[in-house]
Amino acid sequence: MPRMRHPPPDTPSAAAVGSSFQARLRRPGESGEGPSWAFIVLPPEVSARLPRRGRLTIAGTLNGQQFQALLEPDGRKSHWLRLDHALLRAAGARVGDDVRFEIAPLEPEPEPDLPSDFAAALHATPRAKSTWDATTTVARLDWIHWLDSAKQASTRSKRIGDACAMLAAAKKRVCCFDPSGYYSKAFCAPQAED
Repeated sequence: MPRMRHPPPDTPSAAAVGSSFQARLRRPGESGEGPSWAFIVLPPEVSARLPRRGRLTIAGTLNGQQFQALLEPDGRKSHWLRLDHALLRAAGARVGDDVRFEIAPLEPEPEPDLPSDFAAALHATPRAKSTWDATTTVARLDWIHWLDSAKQASTRSKRIGDACAMLAAAKKRVCCFDPSGYYSKAFCAPQAED
């Protein structure tokens, strides 16, 4: 699930070049249990200015309210953004509203949160852990994205084993994974309710 935070004072700085745009807040057709949330799909020209088509952390404002979040690829060479209920409330925004965004990628990319199941597997495989520690932050983001994109627990478990084997063999990047979803059509934005 994407991170969304109100940025603490010591977060990495946003890149100097940002984008301003308007977008309509949409409700996902299948939002699951828990608090309501909304999403937007970035305009293609905004996404094109970002440094990568895969997952990417941004700093931004929604109607002037600051936030930090992880953009997800939509499989169409753009990104989508999940907006939690707390941010919507703080920004005075509701589903269906046309709202103003300003976003910029964070530089450097923050370290991704390491899932506990993968952390345990890395701890049990010292050679894999050593390679993991020698990779870049963006490569680690892609490894975690590959694991998180598994639809079933058995697939995730197999991918964790495969990841440890590849890392133990000194492979610093996950092979055969398209982090944008464009070539594999593995990712997409949620279907809107309306």
